[in-house]
Amino acid sequence: MEVFRCPLCGWATDPAPGVPTCPTCRVPLRWEKPVSAFERVGTERGVWRYRALLPAVEPVTLGEGGTPLLRAENPWALELWWKLEFLNPTGSFKDRGAAVVVAALRAFGAGILVDDSSGNAGAALAAYCARAGLRAQLFVPAYASGPKLRQIEAYGAELVRVPGPRPAATQAAQRACQADPARVYASHNASPYFLAGLMTLAFELAEDLGGRAPDHVVVPLGGGGLFLALVYGFELLVRLGRWARAPRVHLAQAEACAPIVRALEQGLLGPAPVAAGDTVAEGVRIPAPERGREILAAARRAGSVGVAVSDGEILAAREALARQGLYVEPTAAVAPAALAKLVAAGVIRPGESVVVPLTGSGLKSA
Repeated sequence: MEVFRCPLCGWATDPAPGVPTCPTCRVPLRWEKPVSAFERVGTERGVWRYRALLPAVEPVTLGEGGTPLLRAENPWALELWWKLEFLNPTGSFKDRGAAVVVAALRAFGAGILVDDSSGNAGAALAAYCARAGLRAQLFVPAYASGPKLRQIEAYGAELVRVPGPRPAATQAAQRACQADPARVYASHNASPYFLAGLMTLAFELAEDLGGRAPDHVVVPLGGGGLFLALVYGFELLVRLGRWARAPRVHLAQAEACAPIVRALEQGLLGPAPVAAGDTVAEGVRIPAPERGREILAAARRAGSVGVAVSDGEILAAREALARQGLYVEPTAAVAPAALAKLVAAGVIRPGESVVVPLTGSGLKSA
């Protein structure tokens, strides 16, 4: 039976639309169902190849998932692989989560899906709502601009510009859903279904690498969905006997906004209080991640190391990737920038295998 479960205390409830929280821990829930084997459906690549491990709903798809895994030359004698998530249909890894959350909420009868995002998640939700015949409403900070907003509007979504700081857009989206039962909050940072869709990246890596677990995976972290999805997905692969051990999943943030890195350094149970400074990596500029306590618990369980990188290091990593033929947005260069620091610190050693997802297309920041 499918349930929503608290990641901290284990409290469970029946799945429902929206983003319910644990009444005790006050944290977003995760989606679960009992599985006994690593099952695939059919021979096609992509997210819905893993339908047996996902909510039992009719798929909504634009061909997401099945992204290339590319071997990379490097100066550290690593077995290094780039996972080209920026080649998903809307240009980011968020398509994995959007495909599943839209399919699940459509099954509940939702007609209008609401989120607060001016970036990749908003574009993904808008695209998959268009595919599913649903309406999308995105609340964005009034100061937001650029290619990502134009992409959202191109899919036919309604943009609502909200004055004030970034949290004001979240609050406006939540109020809109409370005021109108036809609107369902499809938060990419808190929805259990969005997180379930992101877990397919872990399942895909298990097949990409022929059943051999990498030693390390390095990801950028803003809201933390990708990090959590990989930790949970790898833990499931171990429970199902696909892997003997889980990779260590390390997290990278911008120095200007690194609440999880600082919390790990200080031994905190929740995100460290930080002021969100300016950074070229706008996708990880989240000073208080909703799943912060969950992220830190998972990081300690997974042996994760957190690294903060400067804008100069991010832009240098982006340029180095471009010289390899890989054009990514600055946020997608955060993890590659952190890789050198993890090697220098001895966390990652020569000869070890490392996977780094490249999360978003450079065309989004052109």
